[in-house]
Amino acid sequence: MGNRSKTSRKGKKAWRANISTEDIEDFFEKSTKDALSGGNLSAAPSEDLFHVDKSHDIPVKRKIEKHREKALRCDSVLKKNPFVQVVSSSKPKSKISKKKTNVVESKTFKQAQKNVDDGSVMTDLWGDDDNNNGEHEKNPRKIWKMTSSIPAVEVDPAGCSYNPTAESHEDMLAEAVAQEMQKVYKNELGPEPVPLTIDGNNNIEDEAGLLSVCNRIINGKSAYFLGVDNGSEGEEEADAEKESSEAGNNKNARTTKRVTRVVLNKRSRQKALRKMETKEKLKEKLSKEIDSLPKILKEIAKDDKEKQNKLIRRKIPAILVVIPSRY
Repeated sequence: MGNRSKTSRKGKKAWRANISTEDIEDFFEKSTKDALSGGNLSAAPSEDLFHVDKSHDIPVKRKIEKHREKALRCDSVLKKNPFVQVVSSSKPKSKISKKKTNVVESKTFKQAQKNVDDGSVMTDLWGDDDNNNGEHEKNPRKIWKMTSSIPAVEVDPAGCSYNPTAESHEDMLAEAVAQEMQKVYKNELGPEPVPLTIDGNNNIEDEAGLLSVCNRIINGKSAYFLGVDNGSEGEEEADAEKESSEAGNNKNARTTKRVTRVVLNKRSRQKALRKMETKEKLKEKLSKEIDSLPKILKEIAKDDKEKQNKLIRRKIPAILVVIPSRY
């Protein structure tokens, strides 16, 4: 079969298919929206659309007061913390009524009249007449001052300023040097520290040895306080002499005490132990030296080689001088 012939597309059916219906669809959408929202606004009366506000306006003064009552953020944070108290920037003004002022004026007037009756005379404080003759009131008014909790400001000496005078700067330096020298003198003149270790030759097991150590410490302490008070030097020297004399008497009295066999045996054991320790130390030294012999021999061989090389270097230029050149 052959191909079917194509028909024209300009018939009535094609025209009906191309007709647009957007206007109708828009109308239906608008009507549905108006029905859902409450009706068409153009058809609604003006009373339903608008509302007349007949309430009074807030006065300006009330707005300003409200603005002043508003607290700042920093103040509100500080008020929340009970341990921090806000410092008031200004003192509250004392509001004195007119009645109180009138009462005070009447009292002062009556008091002045009483003074006139008593014979006292009202005088001008700022006048030139000297009628008081140095007389003052018997009971003057006491002025009470509030003590501040803030500590006083420590004022530095004049020598610490940026541009001090030569004298003030020297005075300040002298004070600083005096403080440092005082520390040095305390360290130098202070008592001797108690030794942590004691040599074996010092027989401190005896009571006499202990007394000698104690006397040294006491004498050091007495020397530390020399020069502090010139008036008490004689008293301190007398006390030191008394203590030394008492210690000497005790020392002489206690040296006559007999030494027991136990103490003698203990001393002999200690001496034997010391001798053994010294012998062991000597043995260790000898063993170390013996072990280090090969190293010593190597070092000696190196030194000999270096010496031989130096001699050869010295001989070579002399030989070159003796042999004539061929050219």
